Amino acid sequence: MQSASVAALPSYCSSYPVPSHFLHLRYLHRKKNPNYLSIPRCQIHTKNISSFSLSTASNFSKEQEENLKRQNESHPDQNRTFADRFYSSADTDRLRYRDPQTQKQEQEEEPVNKDKNWKELFTNMWWADLKAALGQRINVEGIVSSTMIFAKDRHLALPHVSVPDIRYIDWGELRRKGFKGVVFDKDNTITAPYTLTLWGPLSSSIEQCKSVFGPDIAVFSNSAGLYEYDHDGSKARILEGKIGIKVIKHRVKKPAGTAEEIEKHFGCQSSQLIMVGDRPFTDIVYGNRNGFLTILTEPLSVAEEPFIVRQVRKLELILVKCWFRRGLKPISHSLLPDATHCVKDPPPLKEKL
Repeated sequence: MQSASVAALPSYCSSYPVPSHFLHLRYLHRKKNPNYLSIPRCQIHTKNISSFSLSTASNFSKEQEENLKRQNESHPDQNRTFADRFYSSADTDRLRYRDPQTQKQEQEEEPVNKDKNWKELFTNMWWADLKAALGQRINVEGIVSSTMIFAKDRHLALPHVSVPDIRYIDWGELRRKGFKGVVFDKDNTITAPYTLTLWGPLSSSIEQCKSVFGPDIAVFSNSAGLYEYDHDGSKARILEGKIGIKVIKHRVKKPAGTAEEIEKHFGCQSSQLIMVGDRPFTDIVYGNRNGFLTILTEPLSVAEEPFIVRQVRKLELILVKCWFRRGLKPISHSLLPDATHCVKDPPPLKEKL
């Protein structure tokens, strides 16, 4: 019996389309464009392929090869191989005769996966809320900064002006000195801790500030408006609606960060702005680092603050008073050499209460 041999395939058979599901494990996700499997032009030692034999190259002339090439190129949709038809039918049969138990198992897995996704989402939301609550009360950046300030930059924690609250500030005098805007901290400066409403007794001073500086007033807080803890800006929008002052959104907690967002909001240099806050190692350090005039106020209420925050606040004030007694002075400001010019007489006792 004469042995069968297969010569090198002609050039028109050098590549043929192979169904994409033949190359992948998952039959259900088939690509529209078939992949192409290239066969090197070398001799293939086989006797039979799928019950049909391959013809040798000697049976085709060059002219015939060119004609077949043109036919394949002009009718790509009709050039469907036996293998393509075979695996397409196999796909259909697989879907048609699939085990009912397997189908039921796949259907049951879908809601389980959905429940798992919902649980993960809920967990992430819960962790974000917890992190926000802790982060507003414990300022890790502030603690690290405090260590560096205590070691070598003590003058940064010293305010230009110290007052019991904002009612003691002469906004008109500050305007005459050349200042163009005011930046307030929120918690314990103009609102009670962790609330979104203005501290009642301060409303008259806020209105005076608005009459002097117009819209050039803003809140820059480590709670409302900070992307880490107010990621959707909801707290900032509520506060803006309650007090009528714009809240500047930012990404870095005080005392770290630059004044870029604030300068962009006001359209002027930070040296022409006033920073008002109740924490020496947070608000005042941030203001002095970035060239603001800094005004330190006493906290409005410490009852709502955690124990550790109250202790840290006491330590900050003790250090600041100690450094002042030793003759350490704050950074000088070109627009206000004498800070006493912007301090008014104390309000009446009944108004203070």
